[in-house]
Amino acid sequence: MKPLIGVTPDLKPESVLGVRNQYLQSVTRAGGIPVLLPISVDEADMREVFSHLDGLLITGGADIDPVLYGEEKSPACGELAPERDRLEMVLAKLAIEHDLPTLGICRGCQVLNVVYGGTLIQDIPTELGVPMDVHRQPEDYAVVTHGVTVEPGTLLEKIEGTGEIRVNSRHHQAVKTLGKGLVLNARSTKDGIVESFNDPTKRFMLAVQWHPEMLSHERPEALNLFKALVSAAAAGN
Repeated sequence: MKPLIGVTPDLKPESVLGVRNQYLQSVTRAGGIPVLLPISVDEADMREVFSHLDGLLITGGADIDPVLYGEEKSPACGELAPERDRLEMVLAKLAIEHDLPTLGICRGCQVLNVVYGGTLIQDIPTELGVPMDVHRQPEDYAVVTHGVTVEPGTLLEKIEGTGEIRVNSRHHQAVKTLGKGLVLNARSTKDGIVESFNDPTKRFMLAVQWHPEMLSHERPEALNLFKALVSAAAAGN
């Protein structure tokens, strides 16, 4: 059987649960079966759901409550999603505990960093003086807008190769301090902002700040991230 990859959802207006179809399509093209996870269940039920998964994809979305990394909410911090925070913190901790192959994308990258004890930049323009459009592109997400420098000897280099890769960007928050045990995999070529990290003690625990799901249909290097997740999940199921 193909590996089951749990995909975290977003709670849309009017209580609609959903996720961009590109996440699901990317998992499918990579050889996995995407499973949209529930959001309004208690921890015991989530543990039961988790026990059936072979891998986990933590998707993009709203800002994380700064309380979770020991800070007060800045006026520049955006919309919060407390139900998602609760769900994804539980899932991320379970994934770490059980060494479940996990890929965090954008918000998912930040979730993993916080769970590992790291902190976040609440607003890049306010805290760093970097123009908003550098990391929050106004045009089609399927367009690459800036470079990411891959660190040698890292998991990301193994997946994508050496040097610089071109990515899209849709975030105003980012990693400030890396969590305990995490290894930097890439930085923004323009300003040095953390763009990727992993936990080398796990089978596959990788985070990227960009949105490869929006690029995977036409750019092989974007699909490679999902293939790596599915491959790691298949090896353990």
